[in-house]
Amino acid sequence: MNYVFEGTKSRSAAYNDGQLVGLCQYQVDGNHWIITHTEVQREFGGRGIAKELVLMVADKARQLGFTIIPACSYAAKVLS
Repeated sequence: MNYVFEGTKSRSAAYNDGQLVGLCQYQVDGNHWIITHTEVQREFGGRGIAKELVLMVADKARQLGFTIIPACSYAAKVLS
């Protein structure tokens, strides 16, 4: 599994053999990154991929001085 932060697309993404299998999307609002959606293809579920994607976005936001707002219920669970 290859995890990539794709800032120009406002997301982190997981690729398996070059195919997108999961993502965590965010929106920028002032000093905040709002995590709006996290999704992993069903056949890749249960492997911790979604958690890694949320943490990647959160870590990058913190590195850049932004605050995270987890609007996505899954992100809220991971970051609580």
